[in-house]
Amino acid sequence: MAYRKSKRTVTQKRPPEPLTQAEVEALLRICSVRSATGIRNRALIVLLWRSGVRCAEALAIRPCDIDREKRTISVLHGKGDKARLVAIDGWALTEIDLWITIRARWKVPPSATLFCASSGAPLDTSHVRRMLPGLARKAGIAKRVHAHGLRHTFAVRMREEGMDIGFISHQLGHSDIATTVRYIRHVAPTDAIQAVHAIRWSNPSLKKPSSR
Repeated sequence: MAYRKSKRTVTQKRPPEPLTQAEVEALLRICSVRSATGIRNRALIVLLWRSGVRCAEALAIRPCDIDREKRTISVLHGKGDKARLVAIDGWALTEIDLWITIRARWKVPPSATLFCASSGAPLDTSHVRRMLPGLARKAGIAKRVHAHGLRHTFAVRMREEGMDIGFISHQLGHSDIATTVRYIRHVAPTDAIQAVHAIRWSNPSLKKPSSR
């Protein structure tokens, strides 16, 4: 009796692809500063890059959630609907405030989410999934560019800066520090890379053999 082999589609998980500083800057340059949507997209990219929040978290933020004096943003609808306070730097706030100034011209309701359409309707994550690859192609970036990749980029930078793992865990919104440790090792396996670089290899001779 012949048996048929079952056809199963195996989804291969790609390794994380954090962006370099130059790649993020190229992405931002592609966002037109002469259009409202370009300024909005730029502010969203900066927020994802400089805070490490998830895409859905960023799209749920409202202008009233931003504290400019303390340079913090209240993420009220994190994973599992958990709230947390995240830090944001002054330059990122400047980019966000520029968008808020442009957004005011649309006369959207004050209750509208920070990143919205001209009608005041909130942006959907599917919009970001389409937007980022399109901008990446225009910027000449060969890597896959997506919102979670910007989160990876943030985590790598925090790791390089030697930030306390507890702070990184809170900023990323992980409920368990062990999750952050696994996340960092997956995204930025710095220790393993340094260990390989530190190996003292015995190099083989590259002399050509005698022709006798």
